[in-house]
Amino acid sequence: MQRGGRRQLRQTRCMPGPVDVPADASNPAALTAPALRLALVAGARRVIAARDALNRINVFPVADGDTGSNLAHTLGSLLNGALGRRSRHIGQLLTAVGDEAIDGARGNSGAILAQFLYGLAEHARNAPVLDSATLAAAVRRGADGARAALAHPVEGTILSVIDAFADALDDAARTGGNDPRAGFATALLCTRRALAATPSQMPLLRRAGVVDAGAQGFVDLLEGIAEFVDGGPRAMRIRGGVEAVNDGVVADAAALAHDDCDPEHRWCTECLLLGNGIRREVLRDALDSIDAESLVLAGGATRMRVHAHVASPQRLFDACAQFGTVESMKADDMLMQQISQASAVRVAIATDSAADLPEELAQRLAIHVVPVRVSVDGRDYLDKVGLSTAEFYRRMAASAAGGNAPLPTTSQPSPGDFRRSFEFLLAHHPQLLYIGVSRAVSGTVQAAEHVAQRLGGDRIRVFDSVNAAGGQALLAWRAAELAAAGRDMAEIAAELERLRPLTLTWAMARDISHAVRGGRIPAWAGPMVRLSGLTPVARFRADGRLGVAAGLLARRRAPEVFARYLARRLSASTRWRLIVGHCDALADGERVLWELSRRLLIAQAHLVETGPAIGAHAGRGALVVSLQPAPDQGR
Repeated sequence: MQRGGRRQLRQTRCMPGPVDVPADASNPAALTAPALRLALVAGARRVIAARDALNRINVFPVADGDTGSNLAHTLGSLLNGALGRRSRHIGQLLTAVGDEAIDGARGNSGAILAQFLYGLAEHARNAPVLDSATLAAAVRRGADGARAALAHPVEGTILSVIDAFADALDDAARTGGNDPRAGFATALLCTRRALAATPSQMPLLRRAGVVDAGAQGFVDLLEGIAEFVDGGPRAMRIRGGVEAVNDGVVADAAALAHDDCDPEHRWCTECLLLGNGIRREVLRDALDSIDAESLVLAGGATRMRVHAHVASPQRLFDACAQFGTVESMKADDMLMQQISQASAVRVAIATDSAADLPEELAQRLAIHVVPVRVSVDGRDYLDKVGLSTAEFYRRMAASAAGGNAPLPTTSQPSPGDFRRSFEFLLAHHPQLLYIGVSRAVSGTVQAAEHVAQRLGGDRIRVFDSVNAAGGQALLAWRAAELAAAGRDMAEIAAELERLRPLTLTWAMARDISHAVRGGRIPAWAGPMVRLSGLTPVARFRADGRLGVAAGLLARRRAPEVFARYLARRLSASTRWRLIVGHCDALADGERVLWELSRRLLIAQAHLVETGPAIGAHAGRGALVVSLQPAPDQGR
């Protein structure tokens, strides 16, 4: 990667071509808040419209095909916030834009853009209007802040075009009078040229035959602003501009990108850190100590947007928690994104982390998983991403030992979690099928349906599994197989409808004290179960609810008794797919799997650790068994 490009850029100032400005430019008026707001709206809409094109040319820092979606989300948060409200004071408008950009930033380029806007606002927060000098100084402050936000700035990226824009505005402010619109016109020409030069600064871009996607997005933002200004009463007409390089990626770029992904830093992780006196350098040192890469720290002393590529999102969130309150967590698996991006399937398959989906299956079949939210010890986590299942049970045990400590709880993914995942998949596949945890026990399916309607319901289908844990995973598994075989949405959905009533899930809880303490089982049931020696067994019913099915007289050999109970209720002549889940009880899970394998025709089987979606309710030691008829050879 080339560095030092900013120094060279300043030594060779951009010399723009001829620019025509209106006749009254000699008596310019300062830029007002209403005009700036509308100009930024136009720029944001331009970037959002270019989202898919930006995704296609995204090869740096990782070719995960989401730069356009990340920039669109970042700017979309402004359209729904600060830019959606009238303002008559430039400083107030830009302060709101900067704060909300930090809160809504997504991805590497989104975080850098947010820091640029935040820095711009810091300089202009007391300005009622913008003249040329104030605009140039504010943009310079934003450019410097954007560069400082990165631990290792790289030239040929969005940083380079932001610097070109700031340098050109500096020149215009000194030599071109006090009209910020005339200076903007000349700066746009220089920024276009800086964009066209990005492949010469970064070999990766040159090999792929593209410009940097984040840099293109910044130029798109400026182009949208220029279009608004051009159509206004003080129109500036720009002629002789340099065409931006905006063509799609070369055919083998996806393969090239896949090679560039570092499996040891596969998680693109972000959060919003709120605190008092957050020191950027101290936070950066803490994140460097966990080997965070592509680190961007955007914001100020009281709110900081953290972006990094890491091996463990949990370690990043824990490190940030030492400096304040961690909110708005997200972690995207870039390796899975690249696998999906390279896949030719027409129907992408997604589920949520309530499904006990074996990792090997998820990766091989490119099944995307939206994480459920987990609350433990007063902190929120992303299930199986920001908090491993093993760590969840360790903290659950500590909570139980504490007596009065709050119980772990789970909640459905946020609309933002669904939107981010759905937008990415729809950018690379014509259709999306999401298989969700039972509507009867969670609001997850409803949340997914709401997002699907907003994104365009004709391309997304939300399927209620009427199940959870292994049963939900079995349905997602079969759907992904059919998608890989080239089946269309209607065929896949029809097969899931057929399999749904045939997909069976039972759970056995050896210790119900956790459920009693949490109020999920009446207090009188605890002593009754202990005195009777019964081990309760529950089952997902046809309506998607989990109901008590039986009580087994078993203690020491409860796993074997549970397996025999199930085998008596299942066809011995059917070939089954089987997923056995355990809640921090690996040995018991192995015993159930062994016993069922002796008594049933098992075509394929997996043993997994059941996540918090079940574990938070059933408690440690619970066992979950899910079965589904194996597909016929010709199906």
